[in-house]
Amino acid sequence: MSTRVEKLKAQPKWMNQFSGKLKAIIGVHILLVIVIISINDLDYSAKISLFAFLSAMILWVTTKIPAGYVALSLIMFIIIMKAEGPELLYHSLSEEVVWLMVGSFIIGEAVKQSGLARRLTFSILQRSNSKNNILLSMSTVLFTSAFFVPSTSGRAAIAMPIINHLGQKFSANEKRVLAILAPVIILMSTSATLIGAGSHLIGISLLESTVGDSISYMEWFVWGAPFAMVITLISYAVIKWMLWPKDGMRQIENIQTEEQATQNKKMNSEEKKTLVLLVMLIVGWMTESIHGYDIAFVTMFGAIIVMLPNYGILNWKTGMKSVSWNLIVFIASATALGRVLVDTGVVAWIEKEMLSVLQLFVHAPEWLIVFIILLVTVTSHLYITSHTTRAIVFIPSLLLFSETIGIDPTTVVFLSLIGMNYCVTVPVSSKALLLFYEEGEISYDAKKLIKISTLLMPLYIFVMMLFYFTYWQWTGMQL
Repeated sequence: MSTRVEKLKAQPKWMNQFSGKLKAIIGVHILLVIVIISINDLDYSAKISLFAFLSAMILWVTTKIPAGYVALSLIMFIIIMKAEGPELLYHSLSEEVVWLMVGSFIIGEAVKQSGLARRLTFSILQRSNSKNNILLSMSTVLFTSAFFVPSTSGRAAIAMPIINHLGQKFSANEKRVLAILAPVIILMSTSATLIGAGSHLIGISLLESTVGDSISYMEWFVWGAPFAMVITLISYAVIKWMLWPKDGMRQIENIQTEEQATQNKKMNSEEKKTLVLLVMLIVGWMTESIHGYDIAFVTMFGAIIVMLPNYGILNWKTGMKSVSWNLIVFIASATALGRVLVDTGVVAWIEKEMLSVLQLFVHAPEWLIVFIILLVTVTSHLYITSHTTRAIVFIPSLLLFSETIGIDPTTVVFLSLIGMNYCVTVPVSSKALLLFYEEGEISYDAKKLIKISTLLMPLYIFVMMLFYFTYWQWTGMQL
């Protein structure tokens, strides 16, 4: 013991100011620099961008520094190091996801202020005073929404005010679990339907244009819905087992008083207007291919209607106050960090390296080919933060891979798209996760997300393997 004290005294005074955790973080960053510098296939800009992205991931998970501050600082670092121009910072606020989130917060506040969130919450609460049953009912509603709202972020936007209101009946620790459970259920149920994510449509479009094959809505439903149901139930069970407080109360108290009275009241004009608006939004999201306006624009249009002077549900000032600008800055910066990996060629380099590895499995057994495809696609969310970008980047390469080794391209595309739907490790990998991240009372810690992903990710791959060699093959899927 005395020897250790003597060693500490012998260290320079400035070193004593650093904790063991900080020293470890600095050490990891130094190791990152050494490894990235040794990559000859990446140019200067790509190396700086890769370092910044990996540094952000480390700091988000290991420190309590605000996530937005970390992301914004590393954007500035990239610019200062001359890897990108100042436009990287300015254009970050023009990202689609930024305006989607702004609109979502305003619409969510309208749902709350009108009383509709309260009514929808009580419709769930009145069925049972058991927290377990309430969580299951909420998860069922979120799962079912996949068949009507063709956007994980749109479903999260609708769910957020309901979850916020529902959270009033739960403890602080239980609220943090709700903040993870809701987006995870939304994401896991995405595979149930062809319209569950835009990446599905992109993947099938690439399949049609490349080899002339396709996957119909009903084929996807037959293959995707059972898998989505099973993996959603597994995710629900894992989150409850790993995160739900052991001393949490099982009963909801006093739900048959004011709540019951509210539920029995007729809908007022504000509730009716909000409900009509939500229906219009859902229709607008579902008909994107017809009118040509993306989901973010439709959402912002809805937000403008919500704040319409004299006729809206909110006034301008209330609508602006409802937006979590801290989260918006984080989303803008984090999305820019992900996009710069594409712009500087980092993603193309990763894709090239992976494709060269895949070529080694030309004569591999079927189970190994399936496993490799799933391993590549399921982990792709760790370095390509955009769901759509993952499909655009990987589907052409995987189609080339399928033609090279002589396997069915339709099966490869379906397995790949389902694999890419997994994005439950870091908040930046999904808009649904971002919406609930660091937001008011209903928020979660990024460390908890990684904790459940360490179990969910291998389970996701295992369940996909199991489905492929049983149900999916029984229903006609074959490599």
